[in-house]
Amino acid sequence: MDLVTRISESLQRGDNDAVSLLTAEALDKQLDPQVILDDGLIAGMDVIGERFRIHEIFLPEVLLAARAMYAGLDRIEPLLAASGAASRGKVVIGTIQGDLHDIGKNLVGIMLRGAGFEVIDLGNDVSPEAFVTTALEEEAQVIGMSALLTTTMSSMGQTIERLEQEGLRGEIHSIVGGAPVSEDFANQIGAVGYGFDGLSAVELVKRLV
Repeated sequence: MDLVTRISESLQRGDNDAVSLLTAEALDKQLDPQVILDDGLIAGMDVIGERFRIHEIFLPEVLLAARAMYAGLDRIEPLLAASGAASRGKVVIGTIQGDLHDIGKNLVGIMLRGAGFEVIDLGNDVSPEAFVTTALEEEAQVIGMSALLTTTMSSMGQTIERLEQEGLRGEIHSIVGGAPVSEDFANQIGAVGYGFDGLSAVELVKRLV
């Protein structure tokens, strides 16, 4: 079994020590950092995402795999940055204004990073202005908004209105998700897409970017 495959399989087991050591070994043997990322770390997280989608595994296993992924990323990110390797794109995420819940949003961030995207996580209680301003400053292609409270969902529409006012709706895509959010609601407020779980959100971002 080659090193990259072993990295992927170790990540799927959530073995962060093995992922770190195997990544270091692969780099010592002059393997391309981009190959390690794409065929080892991202490939492993793709498997984890699919297993999570079909309920073979649950949130604790995803978080262990994410920790293992970061153990490998810590080794290769400096080399990728030095080589000018590009990410798949930039995504600004956050829980909308008035809402402090962030478990689902954090999971989406983990899975987006695992899929090769650069994620700017604004945390929770994020205003429409902060979403739009950050997306502009970071030259992000997507804004991802999460909500758990029905009373805060209107802030999603306000963010999209702000994009409209700035003439940015064609440049910056808006996606929404969270327990009370539905596809009908996403369509109603003019969001580009709706992610009903972490994996569907990642697949949506891949299509948009």
